[in-house]
Amino acid sequence: MSYSILDSQPGTLPCALKRAAMDYPSAGLSIFDSRGRRAERKTYPQFWDFVLERAARIASLGLAPHEPVIVALPTSWEWMGAWWGTLLAGGRPVAASGAGAMAAAEAQFEKVDGILRSLSAHWILSSEGFAKGAREHGYTWAEKQVLTHRDLDLRPALPGFSPQLGQPDETAFLQLTSGSTGSPRAVMISQTGALHNALASSIAIGAPQGRPAHEWADAMVSWLPMYHDMGLIGCLMLPIVTGLDSYLLRPPTFLARPNLWLDLLGSHGQTFVPAPNFGYQLCVERIPPERLEGLDLSGWKAALTGAEMVRPETTSAFVEKFEPFGFDGRAFMPCYGLAEATLAVTFDQRGQGVRTLPLPSGAGEGFGMSEVVSNGLPILDTRVEIRSPDGRACAEDTIGEVCIHGPGVFRGYFNDEQATAASLKEGWFYTGDLGFLHDGELYITGRKKEILIVHGHNMMPDELERIADGVSGGGGLCRSAAFSVAHSAEGEEAVMVVEISEPDRLKMREMEQEIRSQIGRHLGLPLADLAFVRRGQIPRTTSGKIQRNELRRRYLEEGLQRLGD
Repeated sequence: MSYSILDSQPGTLPCALKRAAMDYPSAGLSIFDSRGRRAERKTYPQFWDFVLERAARIASLGLAPHEPVIVALPTSWEWMGAWWGTLLAGGRPVAASGAGAMAAAEAQFEKVDGILRSLSAHWILSSEGFAKGAREHGYTWAEKQVLTHRDLDLRPALPGFSPQLGQPDETAFLQLTSGSTGSPRAVMISQTGALHNALASSIAIGAPQGRPAHEWADAMVSWLPMYHDMGLIGCLMLPIVTGLDSYLLRPPTFLARPNLWLDLLGSHGQTFVPAPNFGYQLCVERIPPERLEGLDLSGWKAALTGAEMVRPETTSAFVEKFEPFGFDGRAFMPCYGLAEATLAVTFDQRGQGVRTLPLPSGAGEGFGMSEVVSNGLPILDTRVEIRSPDGRACAEDTIGEVCIHGPGVFRGYFNDEQATAASLKEGWFYTGDLGFLHDGELYITGRKKEILIVHGHNMMPDELERIADGVSGGGGLCRSAAFSVAHSAEGEEAVMVVEISEPDRLKMREMEQEIRSQIGRHLGLPLADLAFVRRGQIPRTTSGKIQRNELRRRYLEEGLQRLGD
């Protein structure tokens, strides 16, 4: 039944938006202000007209066909106009974290600078504040390559403009995934892949109800950022493709007042929505009892949880706290996905809530788990295999690398043939994640790749190590090494180990303060722990490569000889 769900669907994202304007005229998008109190709404016909106007102005830039255009804006109508306007103007939008997003300002400018260079992009659509900040940080592109909403307002629309609707087999947009600060990777997502993933996800989410989610849901309510694949595909494209209402909170609003998200979920009929584990944990920890008065979560039929390890402790605590307000623990639906799959790969479709198996011996070291969560079955037309290092399929209940095949698998990394060839083989994507299959369902146990996933955001360890080495003077005989550990419901936290030659307590205190300060300022990330060790204590391969997994093991087993303790 491959592609059968697309037989009656538009073949591209622009066509899907155009159809939404015609077929779902009373549905649309609503974006709340920074206080989360007032929402501006555009019906799909109004939204179509809005992005057409933006597209005509963006087209006046003279974009080459499929030219990458960086969209560095927070959740806003400006973001919507820039991203969809670029798509309809014939470019390839690239969503990046912009000023006011969930990251430190300096890290955003540096990240955008790396994206600009790696994609050979000419334009950044962003805010006046972002442009001003980039200039102050010395980025010369901020003078001529950044265009704000006001700049676009001043540009005349391209005469005779008609929207570029694209072809199903084309790359629709580029989705950023993990990478070092200067070398981010851009995943090429096809038009068909985006449409298929949205529709197949709706079918899987609705499985416990016996029909696709968009046939019984009234709306989605999300706080996820638009530069994250879960926010972009799961909370924006899925509603547009299926004609649902979507209500969007700004991420900082949720972080400051998570009760607003639940209030909105409880006031818009039957809903479903994804969030990473830390979002549910935040609701458990930060919403006081007095903020729960009048809350009704009985209409929340599917609480998707993914983007980072699903913690049974978190979901249990959430059920305990919110069950008196109508939340049904069976609504929890763990899922697994990643940008290279467009988004979704598997969903737990049994409608029984979070289900676990005992953690296999030796698996998932450092993730603080005694049990592992079922992420369910593959979505329609998608296959999952667990493979050993030699590429052979593993038997059931055997841990290996998670490999996926299906319509949502990406077309490669933009301008990076080497990375594409290393992970995409004969149509199969080798994810770098470790897990096993049991009764056809996927269980994730850890990662082969050395990525830190903190609060749903991917980060390479060398991003932290570069900063620490700059403070300590390391990088030669002395090095720094970063990895993540997890304990109970808190999820993953970052740990830094720094080698030094001469232990000096005062100097170590000063270095620790400066490393923590710079990592917080540049990356918006707190360190859970920072340990100083003597030179040579960080394990390396014979070629000198840091063995971070071995270092994590020693850290957890208290095998590090820490200085200053």
